[in-house]
Amino acid sequence: MGLHEDIQEVEEEIKKTPYNKATSHHIGKLKAKLARLRDEVVKKAASKGGGEGYSVRKSGDATVTLVGFPSVGKSTLLNKLTGANSEVGAYEFTTLDVIPGVLEYNNATIQILDVPGLVKGAASGRGRGREVISVVRNCDLVVFILDVFQNYHHDVLTQELYDAGIRLNQEEPDVVIKRQDRGGVTVSSTMDLEISEDLVKAVLNDYKIHNAHVLIRDNINVDQLIDAVMGNRVYIPAVTVVNKVDMADEFVLKKCKEGYPEATYISADKEQNLEAVKELIFDALDFIRIYLKPQGGPADMEEPLIVRKGVTVGDICDHLHRDFRRKFRYSQVWGNSAKHPGQRAGLDHVLEDQDLLTLIIAK
Repeated sequence: MGLHEDIQEVEEEIKKTPYNKATSHHIGKLKAKLARLRDEVVKKAASKGGGEGYSVRKSGDATVTLVGFPSVGKSTLLNKLTGANSEVGAYEFTTLDVIPGVLEYNNATIQILDVPGLVKGAASGRGRGREVISVVRNCDLVVFILDVFQNYHHDVLTQELYDAGIRLNQEEPDVVIKRQDRGGVTVSSTMDLEISEDLVKAVLNDYKIHNAHVLIRDNINVDQLIDAVMGNRVYIPAVTVVNKVDMADEFVLKKCKEGYPEATYISADKEQNLEAVKELIFDALDFIRIYLKPQGGPADMEEPLIVRKGVTVGDICDHLHRDFRRKFRYSQVWGNSAKHPGQRAGLDHVLEDQDLLTLIIAK
């Protein structure tokens, strides 16, 4: 049998196996096998010839990718938000390359990418899926664009990205797997787990890991364990925008809002509610403001640096000048991340919103 038939067989066995404590071990092993097979399909699609794929240089303070089926209005939305020139047409696959645009909002410079529409089977390489997914994996935020008349596409898109190793709106599980030369598999955890030690060992065995120490600091399920073992997952926030509301009647709109109450509803063509999309993107990117303070002088409170939450002093050095990290001596920090005003801090110090920062650089 081919990989797709193998996957279908495992999926069917999982579906027909009732889930309970007695079967959890067996289902866990099946899920590990299924994840491995799906990963093989993705790798096989990536290894096929037929082009270099897409290469997009990231720029600005963050990168956002518009993801949706063909002809849902991604290109129109990009053009309205950024003034980019992405071709618009009422037929599938109008966008045959990656079109970048830049959104300036609340002092942030946000790169927005319009990619070819995703379709069912994209994770296996169908419809330029391999190239599109490679762009998605490297972005900071996924914005799903749905047609108000075909909102069920959301589930298809989410599943395709999941199959390609992209975890949306999830935290990376706190699991450390340290391979060893001998001693078998030992498991330690900082809390009671819903999965058994035997299941952890069985999953590792399926991936030919026979000697390792596993430290688990989250109450993970078997899917999260598999993700940790595979080590090639990316964790990206996602939001949903429903387009073409100007064409829908009250009944269609009501049904759509029942299914997606958290979505933002717009008409890109009629420029309805576009300001809400800008705010949605800005808020989802978790930006913080850092004010630079020259040594011995006042801080520049007019133009903060707009950076992502979790940024370090070293990241700020890299942002400002390529030599700053190499010439860095120390920094001083005022604000929420400082233990006291003017605290001396190193490159690894994590900054918080509205911190004041002085960089001391060697001449």
